[in-house]
Amino acid sequence: MKIYTYKHPENIEYTGEIAICNEMGETIAISKRVYNHAFQRMVDSIFDYRYFLKYHIEDRAGKQLFTVKKISRRGKLWFEGYDIQLNKKYVISYENWRIGIPTLYITDGDMKIQLEKEMEDWSKFIYNEQVIAEWKAEYMEGQFHMVLHIHDQSPIQKPEFFIAICQATLFVGA
Repeated sequence: MKIYTYKHPENIEYTGEIAICNEMGETIAISKRVYNHAFQRMVDSIFDYRYFLKYHIEDRAGKQLFTVKKISRRGKLWFEGYDIQLNKKYVISYENWRIGIPTLYITDGDMKIQLEKEMEDWSKFIYNEQVIAEWKAEYMEGQFHMVLHIHDQSPIQKPEFFIAICQATLFVGA
């Protein structure tokens, strides 16, 4: 199992760089919330910083690896993730949102991963009925301490995939 950690200030609108570290404490990537322009950020403040939602994960040299953004159109809500290196798009959407607690699913058209959201415990990524990754945020000393575990049997071993999706769907949310 691979373990990654990072710390995020308590304010969700924070747009600075967040270092993502491996088990040895080495920075392996950077996460940051981005806006297309200042006006978009100003409008987002009216919506409690939850309407225009976009995260980039970059390598240490600043090369973009993965991006995820929230899309809301005609009363529907979903997220789109994009793996820059693989040129692959993922759709993250809620199912059963009208009949109780919605379930998040991530799909690229071939594989479908379920994301079981937990507010105070480990949120689990499930593929073929097996937990492939888990993410948790704990609030301590004015910031959130995030931990990501990627299991060896996970078909996706890229921390940028999981962290971008967690930041958008679990940390900020809909």
